[in-house]
This record gives sequence, C-alpha cells and structure tokens, in this order.
Amino acid sequence: MVAAPPTLKDEKRALWYLRKIPLLEGLSAEQLRDLVPEVEVRELQRRQIVYLPGDPGEQVFFIQGGRIKCSKVSRDGKELTLTYVAAGEFFGELCVLEGQPREEMAEAMKNSIITVLPREAIRELLMTQSKIAFRFIKVVGDRRRMMETKIEHLVFRDVHAKLAALLLELGKEHGKETEDGLQIDQKITHQEMANLIGSTRETISLTLSAFKRKELILLQGRTVVLTDLDGLAALT
Repeated sequence: MVAAPPTLKDEKRALWYLRKIPLLEGLSAEQLRDLVPEVEVRELQRRQIVYLPGDPGEQVFFIQGGRIKCSKVSRDGKELTLTYVAAGEFFGELCVLEGQPREEMAEAMKNSIITVLPREAIRELLMTQSKIAFRFIKVVGDRRRMMETKIEHLVFRDVHAKLAALLLELGKEHGKETEDGLQIDQKITHQEMANLIGSTRETISLTLSAFKRKELILLQGRTVVLTDLDGLAALT
C-alpha cells in the first residue's frame, strides 16, 4: 500500500517543529523548508521503545517534548542508564559519524514528541554549516566527558559516594528551593537511580534510608529533598 503524500497541514507541522530545534538555529526559512520532505514527527507513549540494540543507525532524533532514556541492557536483563534527554536535546547522534547498528536502547519515559531526520540530512548540514557542526561536536564532546565521569564513578566510588553524587547532580539539574531544602523536581524511582549508578534497587533503598537517618535528605514518597548539600558533597 502506497503512503499518502504529506498534506499542507503536515508540512506546516513539520516546519514548526524544525524551527524549535536548537541545533538548527540560524538556518534560513528556505533551508528549513528544504528539510521538510525528510522530516518525520512521532508521538510516543510512555514506555514506548524508540530503538533497540542491533537496529539500523539511520536517523537522529530531536525531542520536542517529554523525556527519553538511553541505556545499555545485558543479556541477563541488567540495565545501566547512560543518560536521560529532554526537550531541546537530541539522541542517536553517533550514527551520523559511524553508521553502525545501534548499541543501546532508547525508550520514552513519559509521553513524548520527537522529530526524526535521516543521518544523511544531518551529515550534509554538518559538512556545509560550520555553526551547526560546532554545536553538534560540542554535544558529542560533552556526552563523552559525562560518560568518562560515569565510568570513573562506577569503578572508583562506593555506593554511598555514587548515590550522593547522583542526588547532587539531580538537584543541580532539577532542583527547586523549598523551606525544607532543595527538592528534586523530577520523579525518579529507586530502580532508575540504581540503573544510573550500576547498583540494585534494594541497595538504593537502604542507602537512601541511611542518608535520611543522617539528616542529609528527606523522603516524601518518590520525591527527594536535599537538606544538607555540604554533607552529601563530603561523601563524594
């Protein structure tokens, strides 16, 4: 069955989303319109898989809304979260450089909207638009530095240090000042914390309870409030 050609409404929607992509900032209206035939806009449901290890690396994904988790999964089902990406960011970018099958899994953590562009379209932009190439390289470099730090933490730190560092990082990125302390304004489960630092859910629960007893944090359901930032920093 042949797919129906895009309508004017579809083209306007695609163009609207393209204009919202920070990486493409500075492209002219004509250059953005030239990309419209290449664009696919997807609406994802929570827990929907974007791609799995072994899938072809043929597209780059730009998040318009929601939150995506990229992770490694072992054969026995153990998971290590590599990163979370949110609106304004992109993922799956390494295919632009190497074109190899995916090595990680990408999954929507909440209902999300993503704009998809073929790797060849991004390669062409990188080769002809120096500002876009610089932004792209900066993101790749920042992510490599983040992964090197994660590996260092996994190898050299104990679980108390790794969890304290994670809580401080989450507080920095998602913190909201309250009368009790710095509230992490991002719902995150004990299992998700475990996947981020290479631990287990049970160990995370025990360590959080220890932090609470030491009055480093408050636990309010799935919400964590950091009450002693200096104390947490001393553990790292």
